[in-house]
Amino acid sequence: MKIFIKVLMILALLMAVFNATKIDYDAPLQGDSSVAVIGVLASTCAFLLLFILLLSKKIAEKVNK
Repeated sequence: MKIFIKVLMILALLMAVFNATKIDYDAPLQGDSSVAVIGVLASTCAFLLLFILLLSKKIAEKVNK
């Protein structure tokens, strides 16, 4: 399970980087650039949620031992 979570975290970071390359920084909220901004925010949120899940699994292991 931990490996799967880490793989998903890496994929979320790769999606954020990919979408960051698609942003037009002169007009970030117009056209396809707005979709890229939303993609960066969504993948960043997914990464943070997976990181919290990973931390909670580690805490649960320490409490149960």
